[in-house]
Amino acid sequence: MKYKVVLLTLVLLAVGLTTVYAGSDRRIGTAGAQELLIPIGSRGTAMGGAVIADSYGLEAVYWNPAGLASLEGTEAMFSHLPYIADINVNFGGVGTTIEGFGTVAAAAKVVDIGDIEETTEDDPEGTGSIHSPTLAVVGVTYARNLTAQVQFGATANFISERIFDVSASGVAFDFGVTYTPNWRGITLGIVMKNYGPDMKFSGSGFQRTYEVAGQRRVFLSPAPFELPANISIGMSWNFLNQGYSSATLGGNFRSNNHSNDFWQGGVEYAYNERYFLRGGYVYSEQTDFIYGASFGGGVMFEFGETQLTIEYAWTETETFDDNQYFTVRFGF
Repeated sequence: MKYKVVLLTLVLLAVGLTTVYAGSDRRIGTAGAQELLIPIGSRGTAMGGAVIADSYGLEAVYWNPAGLASLEGTEAMFSHLPYIADINVNFGGVGTTIEGFGTVAAAAKVVDIGDIEETTEDDPEGTGSIHSPTLAVVGVTYARNLTAQVQFGATANFISERIFDVSASGVAFDFGVTYTPNWRGITLGIVMKNYGPDMKFSGSGFQRTYEVAGQRRVFLSPAPFELPANISIGMSWNFLNQGYSSATLGGNFRSNNHSNDFWQGGVEYAYNERYFLRGGYVYSEQTDFIYGASFGGGVMFEFGETQLTIEYAWTETETFDDNQYFTVRFGF
């Protein structure tokens, strides 16, 4: 009974926060720490992100931490994404199930922006100094099966941003639940992501000396910024499960506090639980929304008790080069 109360409380809280934090065109660009929004892994992205009710393994730490509870044994995952504007995103993580306790995981996502030459008011053509801004998210996740039908998970993400001579750090929390009613292959999921205190930059880069003011040193005061919080409600339907073939359809609604809301849909076909084909689409009424169609696939190999899965995903990206995700997973 207490698990039903917890589930109902989370659902009501999510509905309430969806109303309070609903995004709009006027909120675009008002949140920072955008690296929190960059997906990891190939399965979820190939399905348009429509895996809130059907995420599993290390990918679940991003999509819905409750899905990590379905992990059996130990899994390690590595993912590489050549992101927009020559930015590279690398992810690595490991998770394991502890009998009688639950499942724990640790993961890190590093955004490599590349080398940038420093320019100033006095040297607009460049000072000769080269800087390499780095954005990193390091997270720990805990998940467990509350009942045979309910899974719960939570993630604490530690955020670090360093750009030239300024830096910012913060913490963001994710909470997720999945519920399987054992009815016609339906699974429901809900996740609240990136909730935490505002962040603020600091450092020597905010110090300025003005000669016209008699070498007066001025300290600029940067404004704090919000995290890109969002709430997603999703459903998956395993509509085909016959012989070696299995197919799952997923759909999400995501409410953002920093932009317009959007819908996600996707499908996955699996043959013999070894070969996978996936497709998806993301829709938003937001002007100049850059994402759309996606597809991908994967193949799983077994070497004794070790499983090796290699996956790929492509996502349509307007203006910039289309995104491509490369993922390797090891199961022990």
